[in-house]
Amino acid sequence: MTVSPTPSAVLQCNGVERRFGGLVAVTDVDLRIDRGEIFGLVGPNGSGKTTLVNAITGFYPPQKGRIFLDGEDITGMKPHLVARRQVARTFQNLALFNGMSVLDNILLGRHVHLQPSISKTVLYWWLGQPQEIEHRRVCEEIIEFLQLQGVRDEPVESLSIGLKKRVELARALVAEPTFLILDEPMAGMNQEEKEYMARFVLDARDERGITVLLIEHHMDVVTGICDRIMALNYGEVIGTGLPRDVVANPRVIEAYLGKGHQHAA
Repeated sequence: MTVSPTPSAVLQCNGVERRFGGLVAVTDVDLRIDRGEIFGLVGPNGSGKTTLVNAITGFYPPQKGRIFLDGEDITGMKPHLVARRQVARTFQNLALFNGMSVLDNILLGRHVHLQPSISKTVLYWWLGQPQEIEHRRVCEEIIEFLQLQGVRDEPVESLSIGLKKRVELARALVAEPTFLILDEPMAGMNQEEKEYMARFVLDARDERGITVLLIEHHMDVVTGICDRIMALNYGEVIGTGLPRDVVANPRVIEAYLGKGHQHAA
């Protein structure tokens, strides 16, 4: 059967399945994220959230199903080719480079826009310098957007976890994505840091027109900023829809809290 993408969808997954040996990590997942949405992906540890994202971004291509980005079939496409289609991602574990400044870490996010060549190296002042100036302009704009001016020259290892997460978000944003995947961007944060990050995610959508897929354990954040959410458990979809409806779903309550809490609720 031929699967066609939905015209309004930035991302669409149809029947996606990913196995590792005999372990089924995700199975028969259907997902649609429309342009301008903040879409939440929730579920207990080991539910398949990161595996699904890895399938979308090409790190672990699905064995079954199709994945469409802006109507283009990207199933099995290499990660660097997915990134060139204006997709950026942050990771569950911080992937910053210690010993480098905040600015230098953020500049690394411009790699998808680099066009190295021998001629640009030889003729740096005519060809290479304008490109470098543009990369720095974009980085300074994002530093201001995320209110990182005060730490732009600090080594990243000296920052709090909240600021480090903000630097990682900045590195993703300087790639100028239209689709942004955030893998637990608020892990380890205190309440004030979470509120700051939530505001920046909303601003990225509202001011920069970015569609967001947000993987998050903090349900207060998910219900507060997401337009729709999907819940996974053992690799299966157990709920999709408005946040208030999904978090009240008995299957979701059971997955997070156990059967005793479901009956108590």
